[in-house]
Amino acid sequence: MSQDDEESCDVIVVGAGAAGYAAALAAHESGASVRLIEKCGPDSAGGNTRLSGGGWFVSRSPERAAVYLRALSEGFPLPEDVVATWARETALNSDWLRGLGAQIETSDSVHTVPEYPELDGSDCYAGMDTVDGVLGSERLYTFLHNAARARGIEVCYDSPARELIEDPESAEIRGLVVQRNGAEKRLLARGGVVLATGGFEADADLVRTYLGLADVVRWGTPANTGDGLRMAQKIGADLWHMQSAMTITGIRGEGEAGYYLAMPRAVGPHSYIYVSPDARRFADESAGPRHGHVRQHGRYERFPMQSLFVIFDENLRSAGPLSPPPDLLPIGWQALMKGYHWSHDNSIEIERGWIQRADTLAELADLLGLDASRLEQTVEAYNTACHTGVDHQLGRRPETLHAISQPPYYGFHAPPLLGWTNGGPGATGARECWIPSARSSPASMLRAR
Repeated sequence: MSQDDEESCDVIVVGAGAAGYAAALAAHESGASVRLIEKCGPDSAGGNTRLSGGGWFVSRSPERAAVYLRALSEGFPLPEDVVATWARETALNSDWLRGLGAQIETSDSVHTVPEYPELDGSDCYAGMDTVDGVLGSERLYTFLHNAARARGIEVCYDSPARELIEDPESAEIRGLVVQRNGAEKRLLARGGVVLATGGFEADADLVRTYLGLADVVRWGTPANTGDGLRMAQKIGADLWHMQSAMTITGIRGEGEAGYYLAMPRAVGPHSYIYVSPDARRFADESAGPRHGHVRQHGRYERFPMQSLFVIFDENLRSAGPLSPPPDLLPIGWQALMKGYHWSHDNSIEIERGWIQRADTLAELADLLGLDASRLEQTVEAYNTACHTGVDHQLGRRPETLHAISQPPYYGFHAPPLLGWTNGGPGATGARECWIPSARSSPASMLRAR
């Protein structure tokens, strides 16, 4: 490439999600000239920020927040400088957004209490803030996008990053090569490059390699293919926390993106079970998901980490949608980008073959490829537990023990729904490039250099 193919600025930010916009806005506030690079077009840009709940926790005490983070990461200790920076700066997020002009409100209905209240430090949690007090609906992404645009920070869309430019003598990062309009272009940065390129949940090879998941469906953006990880590795960065991710129960439907499965349900009926491919129950279905973890077997475990089958009856089918439609949960690729509205009685999804229906459990087992006799035995044992009010096998909560007794019967294959991945370059491995957290405040991003 010739010098005619070069542009320069103070700071290059790669990725137009919450982390990228926050870094770009912070750099702009400091007087730097900024280029914000985004691989997607404007209709799908924003990464998982655009598809998320768009909320962040309210910290009433940075000191206690540090204690809480250490407790949350027990067994996987974090560097103390990371703990201290996170605890200090996350307490500033809401005020920083208010300073940009956002109307911030604390939710009175969602995430009002800590997810892990028994852990030391959980008293730091004072609720969840959102833009305009609205969950999801692209509110956080839209505000940050408009705030950047109002300050003259333009996004270079349809410009996937290809590689970082190293100084041949100092090995410092001097810029970035991007693909634009079918040609490669060099962008030089006097102050550094911020990688805010998201995770790797949309790359099947990386998911198999780092998470050990061979059968999975993503919930969010298809753009998170690990681009930033590969670029950082190419210049010698070490990776850390690559096993950290969130899976929840889901249903595949059609296409590459799946749908959130609202189980366990907030209200009854609860006439359903999870079975493994051998048609046996294997997990307490009433264990509430806590962003990828459930309490079972006396400890917190990631769940689900393997495909399962959901078996239920007519009582549950007719009680409401198994996957909340956008007006109830405006989160995820299918809800926000595709506008899919799950039918109120699940009938459309049954007609499409996403959910199998049969008059008997044996017939349902045949449709799902399960052992019919064993599935009948499994349901019989579960129904006995419902009648006695005690689940000796898996300890399901008594109030959720509702028999699977009303035909027709239903079932579907449910691979883990992968919401996001968290791993990335370690703080010491990537030299003068960084991947900030989407919840990091701008001050922590600038001082991370």
